[in-house]
Amino acid sequence: MHIYLDANASEPLRPEAREAMLDAMAAAGNPASVHGAGRAARRTLEDARETIAAAFGARPDRVIFTSGATEANALALHATAAGRRVLIGASEHDSLLAAAPDAPRLPVNRDGRADLDALAAFVAAGPAWVALMAANNETGTLQPIAEAAVLCRRHGAWLHVDAVQAAGRMKLDLGALGAHSLALSGHKLGGPQGAGALLLAEAVAPRPLLAGGGQERGWRAGTPAVPAVAGFAAAVRAARQDDRLAPLRAIIEDAARDAGAIVCGAGAPRLANTTCLALPGVRADAQVIALDLAGIAVSAGAACSSGKVAPSHVLTAMGLGRLAGEAIRVSLPWNATESDACAFADAYPAIAARLRAASLAPAAA
Repeated sequence: MHIYLDANASEPLRPEAREAMLDAMAAAGNPASVHGAGRAARRTLEDARETIAAAFGARPDRVIFTSGATEANALALHATAAGRRVLIGASEHDSLLAAAPDAPRLPVNRDGRADLDALAAFVAAGPAWVALMAANNETGTLQPIAEAAVLCRRHGAWLHVDAVQAAGRMKLDLGALGAHSLALSGHKLGGPQGAGALLLAEAVAPRPLLAGGGQERGWRAGTPAVPAVAGFAAAVRAARQDDRLAPLRAIIEDAARDAGAIVCGAGAPRLANTTCLALPGVRADAQVIALDLAGIAVSAGAACSSGKVAPSHVLTAMGLGRLAGEAIRVSLPWNATESDACAFADAYPAIAARLRAASLAPAAA
């Protein structure tokens, strides 16, 4: 048995994306070349650009293809934050936290929602650049993006939204949100790894991170990964907001609560596919390993490095204390079934009981 419940790390590849990639790989041609093969590659690239623009309420000429959302986030900061004070949400992805390590953090409440009063005070104090993700990658908590956008635009601040986890799982329209820029990643939609995009609502002069080739209208040098971009666009076309996942998440959460786990962020609106479960007294990595041995793939709500487990910065920002190192993330993929959720619900109580007993056992002499 192998059950994959780690969609927020990477969704399974959609068949539509696989087919589009194979078609693109079968064709030769660099989209910068002027001959027939080059023009065909260019058409594939621009068709993908138009698909993504239409899906997310942007203009095609303001869709910039990148290697993924980490690059899109870095490009947004590099290109649009000059001369502005930077504010990063305390529960943002590491790609933004690391890109602006000295920037102040916008606090969140115990459910992971941003403090809008703190945001209002910051943007009222002068030119600002704010990063706030649409949906958190660990808890699924949805941020009040539309309200934040009103505050930012009222004071002339730039609002960048990391929409990686939200895209394909909820309605996202750059214009309707009122944000200035949006980062996307293909493999979080069921497309391939290695393709992402930065969408801009405003006309901004290019200020590339990678210079030299002039591709992407001067925004990003380097030959575009046409097959990956084609798969990305196909995944966008195939993705639909899937409310059927909410009942499957409920099966998982009911069993986890009965086993003594706490659902982090349960008081806030969340993505239908995501739950973060903290088991008091039991380390996250022990839970992940035990579930993996039972044939169920989930991830930790904590980052592992060199064999050491660090508490999740997301859950720490939410004020959850020790639970920040005792939480796992269960994220349902687009092809999840009720039997997948039931398998977790059947396995987790016994695993939780065994791990809690082991954590309470006295150390060997």
